[in-house]
Amino acid sequence: MYEWQRQIQIIIDEIDICIRKNDDEAVSLSHLSDKLGYSEFYISRKFREISGMQFRDYLRYRRLAFALKELRDTENGILDIALKYGFSSHEAFTRAFKEAYGITPSEYRQNPRPVVLRTIIKPFDCYLLGIGESGMEKSAKEIKIYFVTIPAHKFLHIKNYESIGYWDFWQKQSLIPGQDCETICGLLDSIKGKLDDMGGCETNSRSGQIMAYINDPTGRICSWGIPLAECYGVRLPLDYSGEIPSQMFLVDVPEAEYIVFEHGPFDIEKENNSVEEKIEAAMKSFDYAAAGYCLDTTPGRVFYFYHDPQRFWKYVRPVRKV
Repeated sequence: MYEWQRQIQIIIDEIDICIRKNDDEAVSLSHLSDKLGYSEFYISRKFREISGMQFRDYLRYRRLAFALKELRDTENGILDIALKYGFSSHEAFTRAFKEAYGITPSEYRQNPRPVVLRTIIKPFDCYLLGIGESGMEKSAKEIKIYFVTIPAHKFLHIKNYESIGYWDFWQKQSLIPGQDCETICGLLDSIKGKLDDMGGCETNSRSGQIMAYINDPTGRICSWGIPLAECYGVRLPLDYSGEIPSQMFLVDVPEAEYIVFEHGPFDIEKENNSVEEKIEAAMKSFDYAAAGYCLDTTPGRVFYFYHDPQRFWKYVRPVRKV
């Protein structure tokens, strides 16, 4: 039923792999169509139908995203970066860069600021497609439970007081100008120094972006009786002094102890529902009093939620000793 979403996801993942390897031949539509066994015309039509973009446009925007991060993070020459990412000249790169981000490469290098990058898209998203929700297989792994001390940091985010869950969150945010998923993820992707960033262009990664919940007296009461506002954002170093997008909030998060409920890598198509059930059960049954702790429900405390099937699924909850 979802075969073409899966095929287009393969192409999208392959695009990032080839860009990182500077393999222009392998990232061509002809090579990818041969790899999947379909004509270029058919692949192109399906790509646009499922992704909402022409293949060539998506490829161009991803190359620009890689190029921007190299401008931001290295001292490599602008012409060298332009040629590396498939632009024929400094002038061609400058035109494309300014058209995409409203600023020239040299201006951006002198004063990096958040811009809306074209982040990697996920047409084969198991949450959106409802895959794995039937619990086809039960996870055999146990939930690890441990305490950690997390140093003070900042949390840059948007928040919603009414949403319940990831997709409901983005559906509600999409009704607010400038707070749709593509815009927010693109802005966060362009920011340097994110504490959870795995490199910024990893396949299926949104470069350090996570869901979170802030204890807010005006928020919705959650299942464990705490008023929480649902958030999406990035953790940043305490000394972060960059520009803050107008639609976002930046808060200081003090050093504190947390309890972590973690499941290791899992098959999202087959185990997602099972893993979620196990974590929920572990959090519900944990005896905080016996461990000498309680949840820290002080207003402003942040609960972090990581869902990365290739690495882990974990909840990070603030606690205090009793």
